Amino acid sequence: MNDPRVAELLEFVRIPSVSAQSVHAADMERCADWLVAKLCQIGLEAGKEPTPGNPIVLGKTPRDPSKKTVLIYGHYDVQPPEPLELWTSPPFDPEIRDGKIYGRGASDNKGQILAHILGVGEALAEGPLPVNVIFLIEGEEEVGSGHLADFLEKHRAELACDAIAISDTGMAADGYPTLSYALRGIAAMEVRVFGPSHDLHSGIYGGAVANPATAAARLIASLHDSQGRVAIEGFYDDVQPMQPWERKAAAESPVSDQAIAEQAGVSELWGEAGYSSVERIGARPTAEINGIGSGYQGEGSKTVLPAEAFFKVTFRLVANQTPETVLEQARCYFEKHKPPGVRLEIIDGHGGEPFFLNPKGAQGVAACRALEAVFGKKPALTREGGSIPILADFQKILGHPALLLALASPDCRAHSPNENFPVENFFTGIRLNKALLQELAL
Repeated sequence: MNDPRVAELLEFVRIPSVSAQSVHAADMERCADWLVAKLCQIGLEAGKEPTPGNPIVLGKTPRDPSKKTVLIYGHYDVQPPEPLELWTSPPFDPEIRDGKIYGRGASDNKGQILAHILGVGEALAEGPLPVNVIFLIEGEEEVGSGHLADFLEKHRAELACDAIAISDTGMAADGYPTLSYALRGIAAMEVRVFGPSHDLHSGIYGGAVANPATAAARLIASLHDSQGRVAIEGFYDDVQPMQPWERKAAAESPVSDQAIAEQAGVSELWGEAGYSSVERIGARPTAEINGIGSGYQGEGSKTVLPAEAFFKVTFRLVANQTPETVLEQARCYFEKHKPPGVRLEIIDGHGGEPFFLNPKGAQGVAACRALEAVFGKKPALTREGGSIPILADFQKILGHPALLLALASPDCRAHSPNENFPVENFFTGIRLNKALLQELAL
């Protein structure tokens, strides 16, 4: 494919900007410099802004006080590519196959943010923009955006805007316009279970000493009742129920149970009774075990009663739950239900608040108009199951919920080997940017 826009995306993806690995520190700087050069090339004032971590790239049009201002957010850092052996082509040597660009970061988030940049560039080439534009592109999203909130606070006046647009989410179905109006929050925890002072002979001590592995298994098994509901006392107290229009939107979603099962590689789905799979993923809170370990892990058997065990759990939250409250509820639950003969050490992990935008408000309606104009059909209104904790920071500090306009396909394999981004989605994103700026100017 000879389109110069695609060539630019391939060049962007070739930069191994892996924020989680210090060996790529120089690549992070190189990627930020690449973005600065690109933003300047299309006619924006741009530069790198230092943080205690990786730099933030800012690009701005001259501010016209008679126009509204739209802030467009994205990130240039990518996930580690491992395991490398599962990639069909090298992760940082992108290839185009069957109309898709394969490479780490192609979808998350380089293809999506570059589509917005090129959309602004093409609009500028045609004449004055209908709005002022600010690009804020960070290099630490994949490691938690640890310095973004402080940056937003420090530059609050400079970043003042009337709307925030982000394309870092997935379409409900291939080629289907999608506005994600809610994302779940997250609260992480690790529970360590301690028993004897050292591993014991399971024959000599089994039956007389509590087994930490068994205790951990009992705690994990108790987390859900037979209807798939989380058993922690008070867990649902703050949950905002779905409105009738939300249940209608979920019922009309192009995402089917069969599609979810196929993407997950399972023969059947399971979850909280009384809700569809689409509703469970986006609108209901969950508790999921992410890791568990104890005892001998090598080949063959070793008859020990292990001294300790652990499990890692994350809770996905919906409005109006908070990470602090849920972690305290979970702590109380595990302590209360701890089997006798063991002690617990509970370590709180990272957290992020849930996000909600009223899609029936003025900005939501404007975004839907832009999506329909570009795709030729009414967009799906979706609640996503994932979490983007920095959305709460944008809303608290800059005063606006973000418009989440998806460009990634459902099978983009973000964070996995063979990440991909359809070329058609890339071109569509360029057109969508131009339509969105027009709609938000009204």
